[in-house]
Amino acid sequence: MNKQAKGASSPDLGVYVHVPFCASTCDFCAFYQEKPRRGDLDRYLAAMDAEFALLPKDRVVDTVFWGGGTPGLLAAKDLQRLGRSLLGNLDQAPKEWTIEMAPSTVKADKLAVLKELGVTRISMGVQSFHPELLESLGRLHRPNQIYTAWERVRDAGFAQTNLDLMFAIPNQSIEQWESDIREAARLGPTHLSTYCLTFEEDTALYVKLSQGKVSIDEDRELQFYERGWELLAELGYTQYEVSNFAKPDAACIHNVNTWRMQEWIGCGPSAASQYQNERYQRPANLDEWASSMELGSPAKTEQVALNDAILLADAIVFGLRMNRGCDLAVIQQQFAAPSVMQRLEPLLKQLLGEGLLVRQGECIQLTHQGRLVCDAIGSSILEVVDE
Repeated sequence: MNKQAKGASSPDLGVYVHVPFCASTCDFCAFYQEKPRRGDLDRYLAAMDAEFALLPKDRVVDTVFWGGGTPGLLAAKDLQRLGRSLLGNLDQAPKEWTIEMAPSTVKADKLAVLKELGVTRISMGVQSFHPELLESLGRLHRPNQIYTAWERVRDAGFAQTNLDLMFAIPNQSIEQWESDIREAARLGPTHLSTYCLTFEEDTALYVKLSQGKVSIDEDRELQFYERGWELLAELGYTQYEVSNFAKPDAACIHNVNTWRMQEWIGCGPSAASQYQNERYQRPANLDEWASSMELGSPAKTEQVALNDAILLADAIVFGLRMNRGCDLAVIQQQFAAPSVMQRLEPLLKQLLGEGLLVRQGECIQLTHQGRLVCDAIGSSILEVVDE
């Protein structure tokens, strides 16, 4: 039994809320989503009341994150109902509360409701300021909507703001990537996230890839990575994780706690949880999920029993994605799996010799070159652990 599950290591608990409604499906998106029909919305809200009532009463929820889908697609009255339902099942307001919004869904009445509820961070999916690139991604918004939405968010006075950008989009140039970063920084968010376009199965982009209409160029991706990191540093954003950059005291605590293998509970269809020695997901189907909630028997899928070996390996994999790296002594105290560490030591020495890792005592960090191939390093760590 790992110490984290007993609450001995850290009481941090996060809640993730999945809002599955989207007006359309972006070409790159593989998340579960539904069209926003009124009947489905009402059923969703009622089932969320039941799921929120299951949240533990003996733990403080430190962070909340609403993702989707498009949470901002909900009307102001629906956002208010969902938020009040959640707060009614918490002992106190969370320290950090993030909500994702698409530019086309940002309205003054919605922001007013979110501010009143206690939301601390608005995260807006911009992707790009170039209309031709937005069109190639299947995004509904246009640059003028980004600026209008940003003015509304800024005027509402949220403590933290984030903008998401995407790179390695088909036909995107390095110059376009630079201009997107500069324009996002000019708007002045406290946080920026930059994501390399990935080709997930069951997406329109994956179909185009299989048809040869688009291609993957790993060398080109590395150029985007490096130029983005360099430029964001020049613009005053500190990288704290491979894809995330922040002004002082603006890192996303919810995500950091997740990467450190703390516990979180996912609410809503397809939402994942890591709680009480188990990982699981709610069904990625609104009807199946809602029916299980209505029957008082919440359904679980993809169930995995957790142990110290799994959590220790994952804590290192995700810890290395963060610039500060990870303290092996702390991780081993949190998750006692000495046999796993014994198997990992030769790989860590190899990464050190290849210049992909630096080590000071028990603290390990990826070098610049290591961060460029962090996914491959993570896979190597998991392969060793699974041997």
